[in-house]
Amino acid sequence: MPQTLTAEIATRLAGIALGHVTREYPHKLDHVLTGSQDIKSPRALHPIFFGSFDWHSCVHGHWLLARLYRRCPQLPEAGAIRALLEAQFTSEKVAGELRYLEQPAARGFERPYGWAWALELQAELLRHESTEGRRWAAALAPLAKEIVRRFEAYLPLATYPVRAGVHSNSAFALFLARDYAVAARNFAFAGLCADTALRWYRADRGCPAWEPSQDEFLSPALMEAALMGDVMPKEDFAAWLVAFLPHAARGEPATLFAPATVTDRTDGKIAHLDGLNLSRAWCWRRVVADLPSTDALRARAQEAIAAHLASALGHVAGDYMGEHWLATFALLALDWD
Repeated sequence: MPQTLTAEIATRLAGIALGHVTREYPHKLDHVLTGSQDIKSPRALHPIFFGSFDWHSCVHGHWLLARLYRRCPQLPEAGAIRALLEAQFTSEKVAGELRYLEQPAARGFERPYGWAWALELQAELLRHESTEGRRWAAALAPLAKEIVRRFEAYLPLATYPVRAGVHSNSAFALFLARDYAVAARNFAFAGLCADTALRWYRADRGCPAWEPSQDEFLSPALMEAALMGDVMPKEDFAAWLVAFLPHAARGEPATLFAPATVTDRTDGKIAHLDGLNLSRAWCWRRVVADLPSTDALRARAQEAIAAHLASALGHVAGDYMGEHWLATFALLALDWD
């Protein structure tokens, strides 16, 4: 099983995303009805992100396509990707997305998972050197600015992190938000994300890693570790990790090193566990990258990466309940620089 992005896998992932980012139905709305005037279709509510079963999956489906367009310029699907993003990322459509966010009932819309992915999409566009990439980033900039404003208002109010391994996970949101801040050279926002991570997690010790839960797609333990590796100096992170997972070098807690079992991929919640296996591979990669070359955990982590990828990469398509989002997590696991 490949452990890095190949041309064959890139083509497969691109084809999956192109097949659903403009597929309006079935759709699960995150939408508050304040009156009959609010009864509208996904496309009417969200001019760009109306596909992929839900708003946040559509956002990160666009991220996947934008990333593959930059990373694999010879991709056979490059022309189709360019045409799609050119049609989607316009000032008029972005204004429509912003109008939705302006509604009083939308204060908590997609907080924090969708917010984080919207910023990561913009981070990807900011890394494009092509003329069209810069144009798309300029078009999406007002949306990113609004999401940053929301994070800046929310994080000081968030006394506690959310540690669940689903969309509400705070560590995942901070990791992507900080990646955007670095790409955008928004050092104040990057500092806020780092300071919040340290406030929430620096004192954590002896993580029991009681996971996975039945519908998790993020590892609460490993996502936290990946975030702390991003915000701490390497020497400080190595010491923190030993305190956080004191027996990791000998493969404990064992649950962090063994892929989760998926019993029914037609059940959207159970299918989350394929995403967990992919996101764990990604997190272990981030942790290894921040460890000293002599650290005893590195070999066990590499084995865990291989096992988790082998368990999930063959299942990113086949049933729409997983297909509308799993390719994104496959790309995270295979291609994060």
